[in-house]
Amino acid sequence: MMSPKSTERRFVWLTSIRWLPVGIMFASTILLPVERGLSTLEVGTLLAIQGFAVLGLELPSGSLSDTIGRRPVLITSGMLAILATTLFLLANDFWGFALSFVMQGVFRALESGSLESWFVDTVHAQNLAAELSRPLAAANTALGVAIACGALAGGLLTWWNPFTDLSALALPVLVATACYIFYTALCFFLVRDHEPRPVKLRFSERVRELRTSLREVPNATRDGLRLAATSRVLRGLIFVELFWALALVGFEALTPLRLGELLPSEQQAAALFGVASAAGWLCFAAGSFVAGIASTRIGNVWMAILSRLLNGAFVVLIGVAAGPVGVITAFGLSYLTHGLAGPAHSALLHGCANTHTRATVLSLNSMVSGGAYSLGLLALTAFAEVGSLSFAIIAAGGLSLLGALCYLPALAEARRATHAPLHP
Repeated sequence: MMSPKSTERRFVWLTSIRWLPVGIMFASTILLPVERGLSTLEVGTLLAIQGFAVLGLELPSGSLSDTIGRRPVLITSGMLAILATTLFLLANDFWGFALSFVMQGVFRALESGSLESWFVDTVHAQNLAAELSRPLAAANTALGVAIACGALAGGLLTWWNPFTDLSALALPVLVATACYIFYTALCFFLVRDHEPRPVKLRFSERVRELRTSLREVPNATRDGLRLAATSRVLRGLIFVELFWALALVGFEALTPLRLGELLPSEQQAAALFGVASAAGWLCFAAGSFVAGIASTRIGNVWMAILSRLLNGAFVVLIGVAAGPVGVITAFGLSYLTHGLAGPAHSALLHGCANTHTRATVLSLNSMVSGGAYSLGLLALTAFAEVGSLSFAIIAAGGLSLLGALCYLPALAEARRATHAPLHP
């Protein structure tokens, strides 16, 4: 059996390699379809298609991971990522890109929570009381650094492009595909479910075992939903996502528009936001690193509460800042506090789950976050159209502050655990 340190190293490296191609394809994801003749509206529709694919499959995919195991789900998701980027590279019309974005959505839904669940299950198999916030923070730090490095690498690859017959925007997609191949191979060799299944089975027995596991998916989904319905702490954690998603819209989707208002041209705003995005993810990584240290001192609940409050306040600052320097500063601080909050929130979610519901709970959390983000984006952009973009960003940050109240059940539970007698 792997040691906790070895498991953590594998988790951090796999997290890094999984998110590196996301950064590499930042520009190509939007600009390559446009280069091949799609309109801005069609590109927006493609992103919506991907979002709905993730939203519809998030919960059942988490239940699938809880029933058949993390390793087969991760390997399958990696193969779908390779297929999705290959289709994206070859697509020349809307429907070709749509198929690629659907495959990408299925990949993200399958992958969501499975790697983290594998890590927690493996560590808990050795020590049920193992501290999670520090290793989760290390993985979040690696995620932020990987996306930032990937974004810079994607820009350099586009600028370099030694292949005269290949679009400069296609080269990052090729490199991202290679990263997904490497990631899938690593999942095959490095990930082992903590409850190993028999290896000497005939094909018919393996098929029968898979069918049995698949029949358990609805039960696992029902168990996860029942847990959310009966646990005040878990309900509160999931409701946090409804409010936090508004802050995410404010600093992720509306900031480039805010810069467009303050700078002479949209081209200047896009160039500045590209550099700011890479810096923002480095701030996210720094926040995650600090969270791993601070959570052990003040506790996960207080870490989550303070981070969410600061995050909302900095999003408000994006809306009230009078110039681009102020907006970029508040943007970086928003990402910093985003990184601070993530590990603590994840650790609290894991405290509400067990090995049979873990991926389902994480998927439920992601599903609520993704749905709230999509609806919040529609509402806040509409508000910006009829009112003011600044007021829309201020509203996003201000409303997100209410999410801190949803941590109160977790805070009460933590206080009860602290004052409980050692020998009842």
